[in-house]
Amino acid sequence: MRQLYFITSNKGKFLEAVEKLYPYGYQVVQKNLGYPEVQADCLTDVVTWAVSEIQERFDTAFMIEDAGIFIEALQGFPGVYSKYAFFTIGLPGVLRLLQGEENRKAVFRSVYAYSEPGRTPVIVTGECIGTIAGEQRGSYGFGYDPIFIPNKEEKTFGEMTIEEKNRFSHRAKALEKLIGVLNTKP
Repeated sequence: MRQLYFITSNKGKFLEAVEKLYPYGYQVVQKNLGYPEVQADCLTDVVTWAVSEIQERFDTAFMIEDAGIFIEALQGFPGVYSKYAFFTIGLPGVLRLLQGEENRKAVFRSVYAYSEPGRTPVIVTGECIGTIAGEQRGSYGFGYDPIFIPNKEEKTFGEMTIEEKNRFSHRAKALEKLIGVLNTKP
């Protein structure tokens, strides 16, 4: 079993990564180093900045992830500000912003970076297209999971187990790409 550090304070992200990576021979270890999130225009910029900041304090291989939900009717809001919006207006606030709106299209995006000392970080992305539910549903998951319904599904991520969610999720898709990179490394 290969050990892989995941720099995150988010227990939900950590558990999703454990579930996804374990069958590929990775033991994921959560490491909460606490780092400020730079406010940037895209998730890749946020992750790239975080990697360089963490590399100065953590001299071993690690991965880091940032994600956001981009709602079409809100011109992509909250996007890179998803964490801030979640902790300020919450899911009720997002649902209020969409009150009366017929266009409920949204996309969840995830960007993972894998860093090893002396090597250029590898960045992978994943996305899941879906819609915003009219109300919160489900008690599984975290963040926006209770209001996001992936395309061709009826349940929100909040109504799905981790295993069910990982069949669709943006993070799972990004992790699949990362697994491909890690399994081809010398």
